[in-house]
Amino acid sequence: MKKLTRRSFLAVCGAVALTGALAACGSASSSTAATTATSTASSAAEALSGTVNTNGSTSMEDVMGSLIEAFREVQPGITVNYTGSGSGAGITGAQDGTCDIGLASRDLKETETGVRQITVAKDGIAVIVNPANPLSDLTIDQIAQLFNGEITNWSEIGGSDAPVVAIGREAGSGTRDGFESITGTEDLCVYQNELTSTGEVIANVASNPDAIGYASLSAVEGDATIKAVTVGGVAASEETVLDGSYVIQRNFNFILSDTAELSSAAQAFVDWATSADASGLIAGAGAVPVAE
Repeated sequence: MKKLTRRSFLAVCGAVALTGALAACGSASSSTAATTATSTASSAAEALSGTVNTNGSTSMEDVMGSLIEAFREVQPGITVNYTGSGSGAGITGAQDGTCDIGLASRDLKETETGVRQITVAKDGIAVIVNPANPLSDLTIDQIAQLFNGEITNWSEIGGSDAPVVAIGREAGSGTRDGFESITGTEDLCVYQNELTSTGEVIANVASNPDAIGYASLSAVEGDATIKAVTVGGVAASEETVLDGSYVIQRNFNFILSDTAELSSAAQAFVDWATSADASGLIAGAGAVPVAE
């Protein structure tokens, strides 16, 4: 057997080391390629397509507009449509399957079965008057009396000598339901006009110096055509709604069928809209996010 010299031994070691290094490089390259392929496949699996139809509360219009616009960037293959037909129509739509997601600015009643609610945000119901009205604060009792007809002239509570013109929403409206439930005026209000949208209520109050109405906080913030009065000294704001000190408030809810499974596209929108990722958008639209 031939004796292995020191030089030969070192040469052999070098060759072995080089072979190991090349093998390691090849393994690393394969691992990187596999990871890249897995990542690409995962991204492709997450990219969805389809149409999601939502219908219901007009008070949720600003919130839905912000969510839909931002979700388009998250899932460009999904189209989310919004129709404002009132909370009652949104609940019915979720029950009969004419929409994927119903929208209600009130909680479900015991008689509304076959569906469930997911709270997306909270919203204050602002009590609004014309900017010409000298009053800036009202108690819950005064608000109730102004709407149920016990107070018929503004002078009775320190205002102008003028008749009270109460403006409200139509039967089935989530805003009306929330307002009347909290003020104890359910089925007692005497409305001069019952309107089918938040925008119409605001426009009517803005055009009549003797009018009083109510509207979603998200719709009245920054609107100089009307004045939101404080209630018991507390202004409606994100902070006072969240801490409960502003008492006239309600939930913004997604209404989903208990029996029909959501499409992948609709489920993706619900999951995203109710996550902390959407909280800033909801706050920017004037409502109070509940996801942390």
